[in-house]
Parts: sequence; structure tokens; C-alpha cells
Amino acid sequence: MGFFKEFKEFAMRGSVIDMAVGVVIGGAFGKIVTSLVNDIIMPPIGVLLGGIDFSDFFIPLSLTQHVETLADAKAAGIPVIAYGSFINVLIEFLIIAFAIFLVIKQINRMRPAPAPAPEPRLCPYCKQPVADDATRCPHCTSELPPLQ
Repeated sequence: MGFFKEFKEFAMRGSVIDMAVGVVIGGAFGKIVTSLVNDIIMPPIGVLLGGIDFSDFFIPLSLTQHVETLADAKAAGIPVIAYGSFINVLIEFLIIAFAIFLVIKQINRMRPAPAPAPEPRLCPYCKQPVADDATRCPHCTSELPPLQ
């Protein structure tokens, strides 16, 4: 019974739940970006390239059969390098990475700046850092004056 109790404690931690919410939202965001790339960005690029469906760019790996479209190649079982689909996925990745960059940048702007680190106490003889409660320098073993 200890295993299940330990698992429950793990699963109910705030960070695990936050991560789960992030994964679900990330999946939904991925679908939005996929639609943005496939339905909004790539069609105008296809028009600029002569009315070609950009995701249909491929290199057939069969020397004996000739096909015109990626769908025909898949239907015929011809192996292909579908570089148009790869470029679509690459553009999706860049859009997602840029959106995450913008979100993280805004989150970091809202966080307060960290307090500056206090100046370390230096040994008056060898100028090496020493602990505030030290009575002797660990570097040169000189007796240190008390802090004021």
C-alpha cells in the first residue's frame, strides 16, 4: 500500500499538475500552429511557386515507377522522401519555438529582478573570501578582526 500512497503524493504535487496542464495546452497549441502553417502560410507560398501544393513536394525512391503526386506514390507503395511535409513541420516548429520564446520573455519581465549578491568578506591580509563568522582565514591562517 505504501507504493500507491507514494504515487498519489507524487501525482498531486503542484508541479506535476502544472506540467500536465502544460502538455494538454501545448497539444492544442500544436494543432493551431499546424492549421496556421497548412491552411494560411503555405497556400500563398504555393501560389508563388506556381500553384503547387507545397506539402506534395517529394522525391520518389523507385527507379521503375513514375508518379505525379505524393498521394499516388503512397497508394502505389512507392518509397519517397517527402521533403515538402518536412519543411511544413519545420515551419511549424519555428512558429511554436518563437511563440514559446515570446511567452517566456514576458514571464521573465514580470518576475522581480533577483537581489544582488552581498559582497563577500575578504581577508585583510591575503584578500581571499572568508565566512562572516570566521576567526581565522582558511587561506593564509591569519587571525581575523571581528566583524563590526
